[in-house]
Amino acid sequence: MNEHNLAELGELSFERFGDRDALWFEGQWHRSGELLERARRAGNGFQELGVAAGDRVVVMMSNTPDVGVCYGGLWRAGAAITPAIFLMSQDELHFILQDSEARAIVTSPEFLPSVKAAAEGVDTLKWILSTGPEEPGVIPLASLEDSAPGEIARRTDEDLAALMYTGGTTGRAKGVMLSHSNLWHAGKSAEAASHVPGITRTLIPLPLSHSYGLLVTVVGMHAQEPGTAVLMRWFDPAGWLELVTQHQIQLSALVPSMIQMLLSMPLEDADLSSLRYVVSGASPLPMDSMNEFERRVPGVKIREGYGLTESSAIISTMPPDHIKQGSVGVAVEGCEVKVVDDNGDEVPPGEIGEIIVRSGTVMLGYWRADDATRTTVRDGWLYTGDMGRLDEDGYLWIVDRKKDLIIRGGFNVYPRDVEDALTEHPHVAVAAVVGRPDETYGEEVVAFVQLVSGADTTAEQLVEFAKGRVGKYKYPREVRVVDSIPLTPVGKIDRKALRPSL
Repeated sequence: MNEHNLAELGELSFERFGDRDALWFEGQWHRSGELLERARRAGNGFQELGVAAGDRVVVMMSNTPDVGVCYGGLWRAGAAITPAIFLMSQDELHFILQDSEARAIVTSPEFLPSVKAAAEGVDTLKWILSTGPEEPGVIPLASLEDSAPGEIARRTDEDLAALMYTGGTTGRAKGVMLSHSNLWHAGKSAEAASHVPGITRTLIPLPLSHSYGLLVTVVGMHAQEPGTAVLMRWFDPAGWLELVTQHQIQLSALVPSMIQMLLSMPLEDADLSSLRYVVSGASPLPMDSMNEFERRVPGVKIREGYGLTESSAIISTMPPDHIKQGSVGVAVEGCEVKVVDDNGDEVPPGEIGEIIVRSGTVMLGYWRADDATRTTVRDGWLYTGDMGRLDEDGYLWIVDRKKDLIIRGGFNVYPRDVEDALTEHPHVAVAAVVGRPDETYGEEVVAFVQLVSGADTTAEQLVEFAKGRVGKYKYPREVRVVDSIPLTPVGKIDRKALRPSL
């Protein structure tokens, strides 16, 4: 047995805890034995279809139990999953199919028209599979489960398990190659760092097609005690509150935009007494939002974590018993973290620099992009492009993206500093800050602001407000009030989308 094969990890998880109600989805419990048997049959079905070890297979669905069955089945067949979030455009999907040289795509009926159009001209694509009924040119996923369970394809630790496409915030999306060993160690270290005995009822609203959602899936296979998970097809705040109450949920992983949406709900009217922890990741959470959520939901602690797709979504997480608000915690086991200057030299605790990481979770590299890989991974260290600092206790604090840094008149302006200041205003729901080219200062600070419903604050008032909270060189000289701030599919502020309007 290959210890780090993810298909074998699923078998070992079942051996530990046996057959039980494991996953609730839209009114129905799914037993662990049923889900594993489906993956076993699907794995053989994929192989009989012609999917070979090493083939890339795109999976594009909203969250359903079928996603986990597909992932497990494809790993059993030795294939590499290529998750695609269903919110992406037809052009983006075409690029991923073409770039990954995908052999197959698995989707659901509502996305078939877009998938068929995106598949046009992709010579490597042999099969389109759907969770719906058979139709011309489409194979029902259920037909693969008619196969008898088969053996797990032999794979090494370094074989490709997932090809995850990044959001493309600095250009075209790049395929991040993650091995079985990468994801196995990510799940193991994240579970070990965050496990709290007795916390076994989890709510999952994250897209399983995102690296954060995939990490949560692998963490579940490393669980130290049997638990149950409630899966949301997609996040909506009212549904989340209802499910926490109905299932007495103790833990849920969210992204900051989800927390912001929940804060607009009447939290006090819901029974959230079972909830103990909210784990926040994918982007920084403003301190005000953290404090307000913890104030309005007594007994809950928000624990932030940090990771990149290139690090299998995990680098650090907050220890449950020693929380420092505003920090993203300490490095997980097996992960070394340094903060370095532009020369690659480590800086003292408290000083800001680029965060670099060395770990068994660091990607194999970018798919067919050797130059980008050499730039990002140097001497075994992953250069994250994120700016931060380490304190004397080894806790990591994120400042901003290096590429988003604004240099105004020779001074460094980190957009998050200005965004956090603006969101302290009671009428500001979300703020996004970008740099605009300027003849005098090199760059000028511009803020885009989304107001809370019914607010009538002016742009001029917000400039004055920021002036009182940040240094003279960094307050925004221009504030633009907009109907909504663009977000990426996983809820990060999309600064790239704002720049063309400058």
